[in-house]
Amino acid sequence: MAPFFSIPEMSLLRSEDMNLVQLIIPVESAHGTISYLGELGLLQFEDLNLDKSPFQRTYANQVKRCIEMVRKLRYLWEQLRKAGLSAARSPPEIDIDLDELEIKLGELEAELRELDGNLEKLKRTHSELTEYLLVLSKEMQTDPSKQIKLGFIAGLIAKTKAASFERILFRATRGNLFYKQLPLDEPVTDPATGVKVEKLVFVCFYSGERARTKITKICEAFGANRYSFPEEHGKRWQLKTEVASRVTEIQSTIDASILERDTVLSAVSYQLEQWTTLVQKEKAIYHTLNMLSFDVTKKCLVGEAWCPVAAKVKVQDALRRAASDSNSQVSTIFQVLHSEELPPTYFKVNKFTEAFQQIVDAYGVPRYKEINPGVFTIVTFPFLFAVMFGDWGHGICILLATLWLVYNEKKFGTQKLGDIMDMTFGGRYVLLLMAIFSIYTGFIYNEFFSVPFHLFGDSAYRCRTPSCSDATTVGLIKYREEPYPFGVDPVWHGSRSELPFLNSLKMKMSIILGVIQMMLGIILSYFNATFFRSSLDVWFQFVPQILFLGSLFGYLSVLIILKWVTGSQADLYHVMIYMFLSPTSDIGDNRLFKGQERVQIILLLISFVAVPWMLLPKPLILRKQHLEKLQGRGYGVLRSSDADALDIDLDHEHEHEEFEFSEAFVHQMIHTIEFVLGAVSNTASYLRLWALSLAHAELSAVFYERVLLLSWSYHNPIILLVGFIVFLFATIGVLLVMETLSAFLHALRLHWVEFQNKFYQGDGYQFSPFAFSSLEDID
Repeated sequence: MAPFFSIPEMSLLRSEDMNLVQLIIPVESAHGTISYLGELGLLQFEDLNLDKSPFQRTYANQVKRCIEMVRKLRYLWEQLRKAGLSAARSPPEIDIDLDELEIKLGELEAELRELDGNLEKLKRTHSELTEYLLVLSKEMQTDPSKQIKLGFIAGLIAKTKAASFERILFRATRGNLFYKQLPLDEPVTDPATGVKVEKLVFVCFYSGERARTKITKICEAFGANRYSFPEEHGKRWQLKTEVASRVTEIQSTIDASILERDTVLSAVSYQLEQWTTLVQKEKAIYHTLNMLSFDVTKKCLVGEAWCPVAAKVKVQDALRRAASDSNSQVSTIFQVLHSEELPPTYFKVNKFTEAFQQIVDAYGVPRYKEINPGVFTIVTFPFLFAVMFGDWGHGICILLATLWLVYNEKKFGTQKLGDIMDMTFGGRYVLLLMAIFSIYTGFIYNEFFSVPFHLFGDSAYRCRTPSCSDATTVGLIKYREEPYPFGVDPVWHGSRSELPFLNSLKMKMSIILGVIQMMLGIILSYFNATFFRSSLDVWFQFVPQILFLGSLFGYLSVLIILKWVTGSQADLYHVMIYMFLSPTSDIGDNRLFKGQERVQIILLLISFVAVPWMLLPKPLILRKQHLEKLQGRGYGVLRSSDADALDIDLDHEHEHEEFEFSEAFVHQMIHTIEFVLGAVSNTASYLRLWALSLAHAELSAVFYERVLLLSWSYHNPIILLVGFIVFLFATIGVLLVMETLSAFLHALRLHWVEFQNKFYQGDGYQFSPFAFSSLEDID
């Protein structure tokens, strides 16, 4: 069926044309061919070995080798960070074979592990000797006469355990000991953990072997390090000198070991990025090769992949270059296959459109060749956000922050940002349009931090009395016919008699915007139906839906516009209610145009007819088509055997099971009820535009009047400063952060539910080509 009208094709409006292609690659050039295709990044390979486990595939050993090399590289990066070094700028790349790199990485890992193991042993010994030296130093301060005829145990205990340690000792020995402890001047490195801990030097004097055994067990339980030394005072001085000398020697050895380790790591740091990239590419190549089918007889690999039609020339050129570089006598065969499988969806996006496309993809990836809502989201999403957020002062604040992100996008694009900052940076162009549209709607609402300004001329209203004392109670009078040039008249913000009209303006504008967007969604469903050649959806979905929505809510939108244009005082609530309750009655003063009663009766009949139009014809026509198909099969060719007859009967039974009239009717009934009820609920849902706009304006006014102006009225600089700080943080935290997030989420819901459910399936899958540029970080 020829469409009534068409829209031009755009690369972002519908998916790029995709073909399923077959590649027959000689074995000798397979590695180089896949490498070239990875650099190109325009083929999404299909896995032809789903029946095989990862260990049964052709290149499983090569993949395992690459995984092991990735582990070694990860260890080198970890050692580099542990040493406080960074990857140096790489000199000109040095060609290195994968086998050579595997040997090199094995040697480096073994060397570094040996150095690291020796270094850990040296540090542990150094920590133990340091503690021993501290115990000796503190013990030299005690009176030697107190140690006569008594045994003693000395050592170090963590400061956090000291109180419990002392208490348990006294209970275990029933007080038959002398316990003394001295604090250290600074934390020491614990030999067991290598972490600096605040410790105390302790000494326990006891009598008897039984007490010594108890104290020893308690020390082991509390992790206290015990150190023994001679009882004679002179030998202690000699031991202290020896231990101090030993500590100095070990520290020198540690410094030399660290220097040697850093030298090895510094030499590696120049090539570590190159090695990492090489191993990642090799792993990706062999992983892709494992997706191809190996033909033993022809000594070739057969692969299937999705390819954009526009990229076929580039792919064929890459295949020719790969065959030339590998000196293969046979070139790769590239041919297009016919497939009934649904192709992946591929849109060419840039840094501006990418974030808007991600908003759509978060709901569901468009089906292949389905109209992409992302095109319309570029305009409608920031605009609906601005309708709720409209304040040109707040919009300027968001604009300045967004321009800063855009200005520094090259710097931020290469850095690892936090989750929130990364999400904000990724949506910088969405925020940019949101800020620009918010400034525009702020001028419409005439709100700058809730304060109106006479930017476009003088007001068309003035006070009733010279003192203007009743401006906020009785109201204002209009003294000229010409309206305010642009946006809302500034005096409406302070007049109670005019404030309801401002709220009514926003409420009715929300209905009009909602109806327009829903009508756009239904129109887009028509283009989807004509593209997929579904004439039933055109006549029994698009037509009755557009008639139903237009005859009720479209008519309401027209009445709202007529009331604005004519300045009528008609009650639209009364008009719409009695349009259903008493369609033939005279509407009296609520009439907006001649013949309105007859028009309303016609529109009401159209809306009533549209419901069965959606419900009944489509399942009946499907049933008729199915019966005609079955009747046509009854006049099939003569069967030559019973086996053919059985096949025909099985096919007949299978086709009969493909269609059930009851299921089709129930499905259509659910769809009809959902649309009818949804037309009402979705229209009401757009009133959130009015509610959020009102809430934002009221919050802004509260912060301005009850915080800033109130602090100003005290004429005290300290109170004014405090009030300004509170106003600043309230504006940033509530209005610029929370309100922005709230309006963003509501705009998101309006697009996902109210707009996209009219035409969008969102059951496709993303085109994910094999590309080296998308390799993940090794961590």
